[in-house]
Amino acid sequence: MDIKVGNIVRLKKKHPCGSFEWEVLRIGADFRLKCTGCGHQIMIARKLVEKNVKEIKEKA
Repeated sequence: MDIKVGNIVRLKKKHPCGSFEWEVLRIGADFRLKCTGCGHQIMIARKLVEKNVKEIKEKA
């Protein structure tokens, strides 16, 4: 997958705040993602992100 820092990724499951979209803040073995709805940040394994991504958008 071609995911870069600053991209917005749309995941299969929504965050409890209702948003499906996350901003990529860091890439490595783990990704740091920031919810575009509420601003909550998480660290998640690369394998899980690649499995659950529906769409990748360039940040506007």
